[in-house]
Amino acid sequence: MLAIDSHEHYTSFMCDTSIASGGLLVINIPGFMPALPNDSRTSPYRWLILAVATVLQAGAAFVTQGIAVLAGYLQKDLHLSTTQVGLLITASSAAPIFTLLFVGDLLDRKSERSIIGAGMLIMALGLVGAGVAPGFLVLCAALFVVGMGYSTVQPGGSRSVSQWFNGHQLGIAMGVRQAGLPLGGAAAAAVLPFLVGGQGWRAAFLWSVAVVLAAGLLFWAVYRPPNLPGRSGKRAVLTVFFLVRMVRQRWMQRVVWSGMALVGTQYGIVVFLMLFLRDRFGMPLHEGGWLLLLMQLSGGAGRIALSVWSDHCGKSGDRFVPVGASMVVTCLGLLALVNLPSDVSRTWLPGLIGVLGFFALGWYGPWVTYIADSAPADSVGLALGAAMTVNQIAIVLTPPALGMIHDATGNYAAVWGVLIGWVVATLVLLHVLGRFHKPQAASV
Repeated sequence: MLAIDSHEHYTSFMCDTSIASGGLLVINIPGFMPALPNDSRTSPYRWLILAVATVLQAGAAFVTQGIAVLAGYLQKDLHLSTTQVGLLITASSAAPIFTLLFVGDLLDRKSERSIIGAGMLIMALGLVGAGVAPGFLVLCAALFVVGMGYSTVQPGGSRSVSQWFNGHQLGIAMGVRQAGLPLGGAAAAAVLPFLVGGQGWRAAFLWSVAVVLAAGLLFWAVYRPPNLPGRSGKRAVLTVFFLVRMVRQRWMQRVVWSGMALVGTQYGIVVFLMLFLRDRFGMPLHEGGWLLLLMQLSGGAGRIALSVWSDHCGKSGDRFVPVGASMVVTCLGLLALVNLPSDVSRTWLPGLIGVLGFFALGWYGPWVTYIADSAPADSVGLALGAAMTVNQIAIVLTPPALGMIHDATGNYAAVWGVLIGWVVATLVLLHVLGRFHKPQAASV
């Protein structure tokens, strides 16, 4: 007989029969959903959790990063300005501003399994709408719905991993999971141009529905909450007073300022790189797509490597060091890119773009690890939601702002210059505020 354990809310199968609480007959097949030790962070099952959380992130990123891959094709077919291209990214990024805080609060009180499952269904519905959209405005509305669903994936997946891994493995686990974002983007850069070439951009959106549903179903089927010793049922309550106290914390201020600058720069690069390569070097969009693929793959490697570095920094002092290093190298990489002459040999581009991707996309792994390690145990979800809400504001505003700068100046030198100035100003601010030292214990 099949039985549901009302305590864990998960299906359990057993070879030998026994009477479970509530009088239900339970059948267990050894090896499937194994019984967990008192502290699940020592169970091998945590590696399966990490795998499905990474696949989940990659599947969702295939969609969100894929919008940037499709930007050039949408611009040509719908006759869009560069500003309108930026607004397409804004449409998918605006919804999480209104939902991330509430999602983070829910994650501290409810199971990640059901919240993320619902979010992936919402993403699928939005993609169907995008695939049949008759024009720019309807497409923006559909992408807004996609963004609503996606707002469950980043904090939900990050919290699920942080629950299953303890301090000395947290960085590498977060890095692997966060590598799913650029890897999903890399898959989009490799696959979507071929789909567009053969079937059009509408088919690309509709095929993405299958990717989202498959990733969501896998997470829903496999994930289960861990057993954590010594955890009380107390949870932080979402109030304005609580948020104000959290933002005043030293570690949260570092998170907010660095996150806005780096995520704005990341999205600026990803959205406009292919268009920059086309206009500056005469490179066709499909060739630029391969360099974007290289950047995404390098970013995936960076998220893992920088998170491993974060674990070492956590033992000796400050997990934030890899984030600061990423800011410095990103500025140098953009400065080199903007100063390349138009007739430069293209053999220089892969190396430069690879290094830029390693840091300009790789920063997110140690950044999320820093949040999970610094936030109080009863409000990790809320801290992730708050930090990512601020990031979303930068994501929403940056692409259209950069698009307007390009439309006004007619070149991308000003675009990259604004991003360089933003990151440099943030580095100076963090230095002046004395943020580059070991954070104090969080208490909110």
